[in-house]
Amino acid sequence: MKESLKIGLSTSKKIKIDQQRTIGFMGEEGRVYSTPSMVEDIEYTCHEFLQSFMEPGENTVGTHVSVDHIGATLENDTVEITIEITNIEGRAIHLKAEVVDSLEKVGTGIHNRFVVDVDKTFERLKEKSDKVFG
Repeated sequence: MKESLKIGLSTSKKIKIDQQRTIGFMGEEGRVYSTPSMVEDIEYTCHEFLQSFMEPGENTVGTHVSVDHIGATLENDTVEITIEITNIEGRAIHLKAEVVDSLEKVGTGIHNRFVVDVDKTFERLKEKSDKVFG
């Protein structure tokens, strides 16, 4: 990872809450931003942000996520996800997230990512695949 990756760096991303990102089990009137979609949106926002700090052949993988979904966001509203790097320990990167819709804060969380060597990761996955599937 590049030396420019520092604690305190942050970014924001706006996402429109389309039907795919909502729950369906409460019917059409109850369509709101789903917790799994919020978790995925936080993870991808963190991943995309960190990519610009990776050296060739590096990537990041998620190692921990904890999200409090504290408010309902209506379908067709927009959320803004703001993330900030809170700690860096070797190849481990710790981030915090805040999710706000057009009216209020609807989520907070933490997400940890780990910098990996892509080729070495593929080698480990191939070894595991060979053991599992023969």
